[in-house]
Amino acid sequence: MMGVIQTTKLRAKAPVNPAQLPRERLLELPLGQILDGDCVEAMRALPTASVDLVFADPPYNLQLGGDLNRPDGSHVDAVTDHWDQFASFAFYDEFTRDWLTEAKRVLKPDGGLWVIGSYHNIYRVGAILQDLGFWILNDIVWRKSNPMPNFRGTRFTNAHETLLWCSQGEKAKYHFNYRAMKTLNDELQMRSDWVLPICNGAERLKEGGHKVHPTQKPESLLYRVLLSTTERGDVVLDPFFGTGTTGAVAKRLGRQWIGCEREDGYRDAAYKRIAKELALDESALTTMQAGRAAPKVAFGALVENGFIKPGSQLFDSKRRWTATVRADGSLAVGKQTGSIHGLGKELQGAPSCNGWTFWHYENGGEIKPIDAARQLYLLAVED
Repeated sequence: MMGVIQTTKLRAKAPVNPAQLPRERLLELPLGQILDGDCVEAMRALPTASVDLVFADPPYNLQLGGDLNRPDGSHVDAVTDHWDQFASFAFYDEFTRDWLTEAKRVLKPDGGLWVIGSYHNIYRVGAILQDLGFWILNDIVWRKSNPMPNFRGTRFTNAHETLLWCSQGEKAKYHFNYRAMKTLNDELQMRSDWVLPICNGAERLKEGGHKVHPTQKPESLLYRVLLSTTERGDVVLDPFFGTGTTGAVAKRLGRQWIGCEREDGYRDAAYKRIAKELALDESALTTMQAGRAAPKVAFGALVENGFIKPGSQLFDSKRRWTATVRADGSLAVGKQTGSIHGLGKELQGAPSCNGWTFWHYENGGEIKPIDAARQLYLLAVED
């Protein structure tokens, strides 16, 4: 019964071209801007029912009384930052209620809300958003493939965070790109447990050898959130913008964005980061609407983690066909579309196809099967 109820709430929505929006509507919204100061006050300046999605990564209120150090004596970031400190649970609850109230006001009737947190805060946030009338559609477990160890050895290693995905109410419509998510996951239904690495490597912003932001989220996480619950041209609001992961991914996927951030250093880093981001062209942004190889990792994971970028070209070993990689991990050859396995099978007229060995890409002047990119991804996840 639950599946039937959810199906009736889904809405089909044509992609929105920002250039076709009324001029007065565009002037009302500070698109592509990071609003300074307190996020609640900044959100109060936005028009009612003007935003398609809110993604929020609020302070976790870690409630730690002192420093946390690794066995080598180095300091663990974020646990003593002033923006994560609240005098009591009551103060934190009041702050949470205030920003969620504004989020509900600025969201369109069919808009969606995502909130990420840890065990320190997510249950308090969840209760308050339910009190305000939000309806929880899923709780997503982000299982970190490379979590920080528990240095004290006194409890289980914290290896996950929780995301709550909500609609405006029990009867409210909402948007979900089910087909794109299935394609991203190699033709398997996308589950509510997501295995993704934490932000590291070249993606991690640093200045002077130090992290710009201690809790920078991986782009792959936002990629999946935005691809699953928004369309091109949708307006995404992030009240806790930090160094701009939401804005960078939104720009890449052709979404409009608005941020709120009171820390000058984070705002500056975010603007620089987003300015370097290139938006994908329309052909790469088109996603699937509508023989399982059972690899250890889905092709979509390579796409959302940047090992094979949307818009890049794949081809078979004899270069009979050239396919464009789309944002959800599907491929397009002319008017034909499908997964790496399904499209390869159709093009050959074969009973099955192992897309990992059939499709190739060029890397540094070398021609390699896409399985080589999968192996690089697996090595990165294991590090």
